Amino acid sequence: MSFKQKINPKALPQHIAIIMDGNGRWAKGFGKLRIFGHQNGVTAVREALEGCIEIGIPYLTLYAFSSENWNRPKIEVNALMELLVDTLAKETKTFLENDIRLNAIGNIGDLPKNCQAKLADTIALTKDNSKCVLTLALSYGSRTEIIDATKSIAKQVAEGKLKVEDIDERVFRNNLYTVGTPDPDLMIRTSGEQRISNYLLYQMAYTEFCFLEKMWPEFTREDLFKAVYNYQQRERRYGKTSEQL
Repeated sequence: MSFKQKINPKALPQHIAIIMDGNGRWAKGFGKLRIFGHQNGVTAVREALEGCIEIGIPYLTLYAFSSENWNRPKIEVNALMELLVDTLAKETKTFLENDIRLNAIGNIGDLPKNCQAKLADTIALTKDNSKCVLTLALSYGSRTEIIDATKSIAKQVAEGKLKVEDIDERVFRNNLYTVGTPDPDLMIRTSGEQRISNYLLYQMAYTEFCFLEKMWPEFTREDLFKAVYNYQQRERRYGKTSEQL
């Protein structure tokens, strides 16, 4: 029996976040340049997205390019930006046919102009789609997101639009990049590394983690199904005891 058949459709995670790690190491294992791994990682993205649609996961967020990734060699960064534009151009039809809405979070203004333009075009074209929201975290860093939210709230207080005593969790959430998106229920990271690398720090307070040994280009939808099945075997207590649930 496949893991897909074992999944309880009534207890699905609403939001899965993925750290797509291991592209470079996978490519080096074949004696290739790192970009070879990133190119092959696009297939794994398709597997994850199609897997989510297949079982009914409404939100998928992919850590596509961190704010720290700008420190990588320029040739790799440029190749990644070209790959982003090329992939968006190729996948727009798929988004439209499968009712997928594209979203992006991070310092999008840091991206090259052609990337910003293609991203904006695809987001606009898919804005009315509702089956699955695919969010790309680009030039994203969670600490910066939290600082930006704090600055935004401070500005609202300074302008008299918000009282200090009215600042609560709802207000803070509404000033994060992820406003309108539920917190991740499940986070998957490939490559065997066991850390969250400045990714959705505030949002993942009660997220269940799944760390896989395989590299991102090796990821399949069956890996997604297995992670969802294992997630369903866990007890999420949110600070309560088992008896209280």
